[in-house]
Amino acid sequence: MSKPEFFVTPGYGERKLELFHYSQAVRVGNRVETAGQGGWNDDDEFPEGIADEIARAFENVEQTLALAGADWQHVVHVNSYHLPLDETAVQTMAERFRHYLPGQAPIWTCIGVPALGDPRMRVEIRVTAVLPE
Repeated sequence: MSKPEFFVTPGYGERKLELFHYSQAVRVGNRVETAGQGGWNDDDEFPEGIADEIARAFENVEQTLALAGADWQHVVHVNSYHLPLDETAVQTMAERFRHYLPGQAPIWTCIGVPALGDPRMRVEIRVTAVLPE
């Protein structure tokens, strides 16, 4: 088995590592797993609207995947956590999937939760990517 390699996204990832002692991604062989990515920016601010927050979370997933040598085309599994889980959130997620993954449809687990890691968060997205061997 390959040794795990951990990645910290510049900006917000460095802050989260310092405050909470966790990395944003890990790569083991050709498999990349991300920690849940919120819709924050590097100043730990969140957009006002849920659609913008989801869009920003997708951008953060993209940035984090890139650190580990992957991108959205390698994503095979998505978990998304929503507060609240409503039609706007589900439709926005589907729109973002069509944008970032036009040629494939990953498996997706979509969960409504009572709380997320930051009380300002309304979405968190975690992915698994598999790189070609």
